[in-house]
Amino acid sequence: MESIGVLMMCPMNNYLEQELDKRFNLFRYWTQPRQSEFLIQHAESIRAVVGNASAGASAELIDALPKLEIVSSYSVGLDKIDLIKCKEKGIRVTNTPDVLTDDVADLAIGLMLAVLRRISECDRYVRSGAWKHGDFKLTTKFSGKRVGIIGLGRIGLAIAKRAEAFDCSISYHSRSEKPNINYKYYGSIIELASNCDILVVACALTPETTHIVNREVIDALGAKGVLINIGRGPHVDEPELVSALVEGRLGGAGLDVFEKEPEVPEQLFGLDNVVLLPHVGSGTIETRKDMADLVLGNLEAHFANKPLLTPVV
Repeated sequence: MESIGVLMMCPMNNYLEQELDKRFNLFRYWTQPRQSEFLIQHAESIRAVVGNASAGASAELIDALPKLEIVSSYSVGLDKIDLIKCKEKGIRVTNTPDVLTDDVADLAIGLMLAVLRRISECDRYVRSGAWKHGDFKLTTKFSGKRVGIIGLGRIGLAIAKRAEAFDCSISYHSRSEKPNINYKYYGSIIELASNCDILVVACALTPETTHIVNREVIDALGAKGVLINIGRGPHVDEPELVSALVEGRLGGAGLDVFEKEPEVPEQLFGLDNVVLLPHVGSGTIETRKDMADLVLGNLEAHFANKPLLTPVV
């Protein structure tokens, strides 16, 4: 398979990059100063694209690669891949589900604790020497809170299971009510937000779920409510979130994702009721290796005419 051209869209993982280089003819797209010319030059030899949550396969890229057969995404989200174009052209698409579920769910719980118990602020309090002048203020209990989850897929369910261990009551909103699930279902997000203390965004990003958390939802969550986003940045109307936090209309937020990563609204930097993370939901050594192995396994299966490990298209 060493002669098969694989286009890697951006730096992702050293192990993945090294293995792709060993097994295929690897092209590093981000190193090309004239990318349009590069695509024209190598259009006949690139048969696979490896993307991730920030760089996938647009319609323009797909059209520029007439020999493209498969797009293997080093993420579970598919919003950076033009799935319609892939279906039209018979291009296979894979992602990395399941292997990152635990890490993302763990982080969601971590953000809940960090926001309610002000863990980051406590850390700064100690480091600054402020503890010598008095005890830290009281914070808010997490156990027993009402947790509402937008999107009860693999990650949403894993978050619910973990929150239940803290005696939290669980409710959710999704496109339809899930069978054999005992959690309270709300047909509207406004209802869900009105009936929870912590609202977690855990759904896939689609045109329908873009800005699914808007001003109305934020106001329904209220001045004591907390928003946790481990989904995608565009799920939340970011200017509305910022204004709600600055004005005190929302109690707090734990954010792993942002609308225009790596850009983050500077108004958030001075807020102690907000915990900001650099999109690290699946960012553990163990999981990133498992994700890389899935990408490699899908590519090798495809070019060996075997069933794909995690097919999407």
